Amino acid sequence: MPNIKIFSGSSHQDLSQKIADRLGLELGKVVTKKFSNQETCVEIGESVRGEDVYIVQSGCGEINDNLMELLIMINACKIASASRVTAVIPCFPYARQDKKDKSRAPISAKLVANMLSVAGADHIITMDLHASQIQGFFDIPVDNLYAEPAVLKWIRENISEWRNCTIVSPDAGGAKSGGIFSKVTSIADRLNVDFALIHKERKKANEVDRMVLVGDVKDRVAILVDDMADTCGTICHAADKLLSAGATRVYAILTHGIFSGPAISRINNACFEAVVVTNTIPQEDKMKHCSKIQVIDISMILAEAIRRTHNGESVSYLFSHVPL
Repeated sequence: MPNIKIFSGSSHQDLSQKIADRLGLELGKVVTKKFSNQETCVEIGESVRGEDVYIVQSGCGEINDNLMELLIMINACKIASASRVTAVIPCFPYARQDKKDKSRAPISAKLVANMLSVAGADHIITMDLHASQIQGFFDIPVDNLYAEPAVLKWIRENISEWRNCTIVSPDAGGAKSGGIFSKVTSIADRLNVDFALIHKERKKANEVDRMVLVGDVKDRVAILVDDMADTCGTICHAADKLLSAGATRVYAILTHGIFSGPAISRINNACFEAVVVTNTIPQEDKMKHCSKIQVIDISMILAEAIRRTHNGESVSYLFSHVPL
C-alpha cells in the first residue's frame, strides 16, 4: 500500500503490530519518552511528507499521558506535512462523560474531541463509542466501528446452546440514548433469540443500589452484552440476578474490558462461565489473574477500516461482516 504510514502510541503496541501485520506494513519509527519533569516527548523517526498517516492509540492505561502522547504525535505529523492524519482510537477516552447530567458537570468527551481536532486530526476511527452522539462532537469525519459482527461469530462458535439463549442488557438506561440497548436488540435480532434488560438504580457512580430484571431467562443461557466494564459491580450483580431468575449459565461479552479496582476479584468470585472482551485494551496481565477472561481479536476490523479509508472506500461493510 503506497503512501501510507502507521505509527503506534505506547498504550497498545501489540494491537498496533497486529493491524500493521494484517496490512502487510511495518510500523513507522517513533520514539516516545518523558523528560525528568514528566513532560511527554515524541520524535517521529521517518519522513511523513505527503503520506496518509494513521496513529493507533487506545484510551487505556495511563489515560491522560496516552491522550497527550496521541495529541503530540498528531501535531508532529501534521506540521511535518502529512497529507492526512487519522487517529485510530479503539477505546475512546472520557467517553462516559458525554453529557451534562448535573450542575457544573463537564462534557469531557466534547473537550477531547476539540483537542484532537485542534492537534490536527483529519479523521477519527474508533469502536463502540459509549454514546453514539459523541460523533457529533467532531467537525471532522468519525467512523464508529462495531464489534458486533465479531461478537456474533464468537457466540455461534463457542456457545453450543446459543439458539436457546437470551441476550441481556445490564443497563436499561442505555435505551434513553439508543446506546447499548440498541446493540443488544440488534444482536438478539440477528441471532433470532429473545432479549431482556436489567434496570439498575445507582446510589453514586460505580455503585449500584438495586436491580430489576425485565424479561425471561428461565432454563436458558443468559448472555450479558455491554460496551464496557470498569469495576464490574454492575455485571457481577446482574449475573447473580440472572442465575436467581433461573438462567442455566451466564456469559458476559464486552467491547472494552477496563477492569480497574476490584474488577478481577469480583469476576473470579462471580458465576460467569466466561467474560469475553475484545482487545481494544490490553488484557494479557488481567488474564494471568483471571481464567474466566477470554479475548476476541478485532485487529482485522481496524485494519480493514484503515485499508478502505486509504483507498477511498466505504467502511459500512464492516458494520455487518467480519473481514477475513
